[in-house]
Formats: sequence, C-alpha cells, structure tokens
Amino acid sequence: MSTLFPDSDPQATEPKRDGPLADRMRPRSLDEFAGQGHILGPGSLLRRAIEADDLRSVILWGPPGSGKTTLAMIIARRTRAVFVSFSAVLSGVKEIREVMKEAELHRRRTGLRTILFIDEIHRFNRAQQDAFLPFIEKGDIVLIGATTENPSFEINAALLSRSKVYVLEMLSAGDIQGILRRALEDADRGLGGRGVAIDEGCLELIAVRAQGDARFALNTLEAAAAAKRITLPVTQDALQRTALYHDKAGEEHFNLISALHKSMRASEPDAAIYWLARLIEGGEDPLYVARRIVRFASEDVGNADPRALTVALAARDAFHFLGLPEGALALAQAVLYMACAPKSDTAYKAYGEAVSDIRAGRVEPVPMNLRNAPTGLMVDLGYGRGYQHAHDFEAGVTDMSCLPDGLKGRVYYRPSESGYEKTMKERLEYFERLRKDLGARRKSG
Repeated sequence: MSTLFPDSDPQATEPKRDGPLADRMRPRSLDEFAGQGHILGPGSLLRRAIEADDLRSVILWGPPGSGKTTLAMIIARRTRAVFVSFSAVLSGVKEIREVMKEAELHRRRTGLRTILFIDEIHRFNRAQQDAFLPFIEKGDIVLIGATTENPSFEINAALLSRSKVYVLEMLSAGDIQGILRRALEDADRGLGGRGVAIDEGCLELIAVRAQGDARFALNTLEAAAAAKRITLPVTQDALQRTALYHDKAGEEHFNLISALHKSMRASEPDAAIYWLARLIEGGEDPLYVARRIVRFASEDVGNADPRALTVALAARDAFHFLGLPEGALALAQAVLYMACAPKSDTAYKAYGEAVSDIRAGRVEPVPMNLRNAPTGLMVDLGYGRGYQHAHDFEAGVTDMSCLPDGLKGRVYYRPSESGYEKTMKERLEYFERLRKDLGARRKSG
C-alpha cells in the first residue's frame, strides 16, 4: 500500500500500544470483524470486492460504534492503492481538493488509484460534495464515505448515484459480548495477562447498556478494569449512563418521534411511554415533544375526545412551570391519555381537503349574506342581504348556505363513530333534518 502523505503511512492504521483499549482492539481483518454478516459474510459482494482489491466508491451508513471506521482501516491494510483518511470535522474541502489533484497526477504516473476515506461525510454541504464527482468519474479516486445520517437526506443525488450504499446495523448484545471477551483474553492488545478479574453478569450488563456501540463498551470495560476486579457495583459506576444514540438533528431524532406518535395512534400506552422515555433520556428538547403531543391531540384524537387538546396544552404549561425532571411526568401523563383516548383524524382530513380545494383555485368571493355591512353604501350594495340569525331559529339551525356558490353541498367534515364524535355525528344529522324541514316549510309558503 502506498500513500500520498507521511501521516497516511501504513503505520497510521496500527493502534498505539498505549492508546485506548477501543483503538487497540480494532479488528485487523474481515475475519475479526464483528457483526455485519449481511454485507460482509462469505461470498458477499462487498467482501469479494475488498478481498480482490477491486472496491468501487461506497457510502457506509450506520450508528456510532458499528464499525465504519474500522472497516475502512481493514481496507487500507489490504489495498495496493494509495489510502488517505480524512475527518470532515477536522479537515476542509481545500485540503481534500489538494489530495484529489495529487491523486490525479499519481494515477497518471503509476496507474494506481487513491482510496479517499472521509469520516462524517455528511458534514460537507452538497456544493462541497460536488468537488468529488469529476475525480470519481475519471477513476482517480475511490470514495469511502462514512456517516451516521441518512444518505438520502445528507448526500447529494449525483454522489449517491455513483456510490453503493451499505447499511451497517447496530451490533447485537451478543456481538458486543464477543468483543469484550476478546479484549479480556488478548494479551497482546487487550487486557489479557494484566490480572483483571471479572464477576459473572458484568459483561452482559455492559453489552446491553452499550446499545450496539462497541467503542462505548470497550471504553467502559477499560474504565472498570482499573479496579482490577470488575464487580457489578464497579461496572455500574463505570457505565454511569446508557449510551443512548440520539441525534437531535438527524434521522434517529425523527425515528424516535415517529415511534412515539405511531404508538399513541395505535393505542399502545406501554410502547408510547417507552419511546417518550427514550426521547427525554436521550436529551431531546422536552418542549419539542410537548409540541408533538399537542399536534397529536388535534390530528389523531380530534373531536373523538375534545379534552385531549386541553390535556396536551396543560402538559406543556406544566413542563414550562416545573422543568426537568419533574415536568417529564406531565408529558408522560399526556402521552398515556393520548394513547388511551378514542381516535379520529376527521379534523385533520377536513382541513386537508379544504386546503386542497383552495390550492386548486377554488377561491370564491364571500357570499353576500355572510358579509358585514357597517355602512349604508354596503347595505345598498347587498352586503348582509339574506342573512339568517341562528339564534332566531330552532336549535340555532338555519337553511342558509355559508359556502360559496361553487362549493355548495361540499362536505369536508365527516364525523366518525369514535368517542364523542359519535355524538357530534348524531347532532349534525339532527341539524340536517331541521334544515330540510325549514327549507320545505319555506317552499310551501
């Protein structure tokens, strides 16, 4: 393997013996790589491409600690191509452009490609990502981009069309335990031979709490190993807090809020309260969650239980008053109420249909009978003519049309049979009978 810069030599892929355990224990080969059998199993396209040193541009998408950088380092060890690694957090596009120009010259001189690994590639905006395209198309570079964000949203379409996206899954608790055992037994890179003893159940606890993040698990094991005997209390102290993966601006943010919303909609209070806890414990803005609950009250409960909106707004106000941690209970109460409430999306649909008509150009003048007439001129022009004051009629029902002429008879609101909305439906049916009777009486004289 050749390199362009001194800091990109093969030794750079080898961990320092006094470095962190997570770095020392990085797999050195595909056979050591834990998990991801769906893309790296024997005979898989990606594995064959790596083993044949015939890799094309790829985007590695997965959660933290799933092995994106490690896989890139394994490729660096196997390839004959120049391998250059950058972090989009620490490096600018200017530096990378210089590398790409060097890669172009290097290929002309030697015929060898350059593999350019960019960690957190989503940090570059779409215009900056465009800089890679000419060099990928000419074959001067093979791009390996690593990201925790959904490439559909964060990587521009032109770059995606020239790359194969591989999804790395969160490591299972079993995968994590295997990594931890290897670290305990490995006398060369790990903790083997250092007199570290571990009680039963500690590895399992770390593996579960790591939430699929191998780096977090190894860092926790290394912290606990300082005690020489790793007991459950020592493990709990090293863990401090579960490694919750939650990016408030990324896909996981939307995945979790979607899970909360859909659990409430499905009337699953246990699931709803779990996803609420995940959001709050993961550092989500509780007021953002409160806004989503308020929306849910109108969108998914609606008039099936008109009190739902009051409960949601009260929960928001209670959180404003209490803050964390006490205010989380108000949100929990509201979430449970929404999950257990009867459901109706008729208000959501009615509003959506009205908006569709307006956007389709069905924008007509307000009927004369509904117009206000504060001046004599407006009265003379017919403003307010034909208006029927509802309080002068039985049950407040008139046979006056309140829609524009072109929309007469248009129905937007169709009450369901759910909860209080069933009562509203019966009331509207009663109003319609009164309206027809009134119209018939008016016609008969």
